[in-house]
Amino acid sequence: MYTPVDALENLKSRLVNWIRLQVKDACAGGCVVGISGGIDSAVVAALCKEAMPGNVLGIHMPCYGNPQDTEDARLVADSLKIGYKEIHLEEAFDCITAALLLSRKSHEMDALGSNHALLENAEKLAISNIKPRLRMIVLYYHANLYDYLVAGTGNRSELEVGYFTKYGDGGVDILPLGGLVKTQVRELTRHLGIHARVIYKAPTAGLWEGQTDEGELGFTYAQLDEIILTGKGDERVAGEVMKRKQACGHKLRAPLIPDF
Repeated sequence: MYTPVDALENLKSRLVNWIRLQVKDACAGGCVVGISGGIDSAVVAALCKEAMPGNVLGIHMPCYGNPQDTEDARLVADSLKIGYKEIHLEEAFDCITAALLLSRKSHEMDALGSNHALLENAEKLAISNIKPRLRMIVLYYHANLYDYLVAGTGNRSELEVGYFTKYGDGGVDILPLGGLVKTQVRELTRHLGIHARVIYKAPTAGLWEGQTDEGELGFTYAQLDEIILTGKGDERVAGEVMKRKQACGHKLRAPLIPDF
């Protein structure tokens, strides 16, 4: 995919104006962004800086993650010259995890018999999802404190297959990249002058050691984006995308209310 420079500049301007309008309509004073050290959060932070100069706070929230991510988050914040905080969540994560594991009775595992592995996998994901939900709490604490909006970093590729944590990284006020697939975000990243070290690192949600988006999804963003944009692509991937969309549809709608 190649997008001409003038088209990228036009896209940037439209997104910046959109962010500015959302902040104004909400009678807010600026934006808070979770800075992960990856390209999505770098792009959102850069766009927010353009829209609300002097009124953007980037927060990096390590929780047993890769130290490289912290270095990259600092690199992004320094290059953009935005407000920046680091808040470590390991202690809170350990406290909540210990309480949850203590509450689960041992006979629950025994009752499942041959489904031990299934429960262990489900528990691994459930525990890992505590991390983005803790980050959501931190972001909204600061949003309330400064009367800011939480600018989310999810893109269209992630939204299409529900690849985000409900009430975690999905708990935001605005999603500037929600209409762009990952490959489009990558092009915009280059146009915004984001450091190459951030652009070319493997996308990861930082849920556990060695975790990557594409490894967990089972296909690449390029394959996913082709299906989203053209409706064509690898049949196996198309089947997996359809399954994920059906299973995760609840993530993309407001809580259901009885119509009687």
